Amino acid sequence: MKIVKISAQRPDPRIIEEAAQVIRRGGLVIFPTETVYGLGADAFNAKAVAKIFKAKGRPEGKPLIVHVAKKSAISTLARAIPSVARKLVQKFWPGPLTLVFHANTKLPKLVTGISNKSSILGTMELLSQAGGKRRTVAIRMPDHPVALAFIRAAGPIAAPSANFSGDPPPRSIREIPKALLEKVDLVLDAGRTPVGAPSTIVDLVGKDPVVLRKGAISKTVLMRAIVR
Repeated sequence: MKIVKISAQRPDPRIIEEAAQVIRRGGLVIFPTETVYGLGADAFNAKAVAKIFKAKGRPEGKPLIVHVAKKSAISTLARAIPSVARKLVQKFWPGPLTLVFHANTKLPKLVTGISNKSSILGTMELLSQAGGKRRTVAIRMPDHPVALAFIRAAGPIAAPSANFSGDPPPRSIREIPKALLEKVDLVLDAGRTPVGAPSTIVDLVGKDPVVLRKGAISKTVLMRAIVR
């Protein structure tokens, strides 16, 4: 495990490249977003993604959010992208909004969930427990210079929060247990994250958008963007 200090506003390209190399080798990197710190791996590397679950003690069946650095990346990760998605992406990306789509079949199953259009689900964790068989993927574009530079260099990153399952998500490196830090290859320390509240999660798989998790963007603000 290696902890590296990095400027939150002007990330050193050499440090970013070091982190990207870790991802390409199938390793784990803890990195900042505007909400909390994430524990990331290559979203297309099944073995690397499995390391996330093992490190966190995360039960299989809980899908991960895939972080991207450009809006067009949706087309490589998802299928059947509805027109409402374009409105939400244009308004809120980069930012604390996660959107759920039909998944590209090339993504590892540990990254994806299963959605049932007849179910209105309360949390992201319940996606994989629904009765349907439609594989889904949750995607967001974080609003943090370090995260964006890192993802641009490394490719789409699958990442939950950098905590043991059930613990509060960390806004600084000192809030991450040493036992978890020791399980990763590299830690990018950019200081305290500015937002703190988790991303709002919206399921776009069914006929109408469904808020799966309340977060930094309110349902009222989301609905205003959708109807315009």
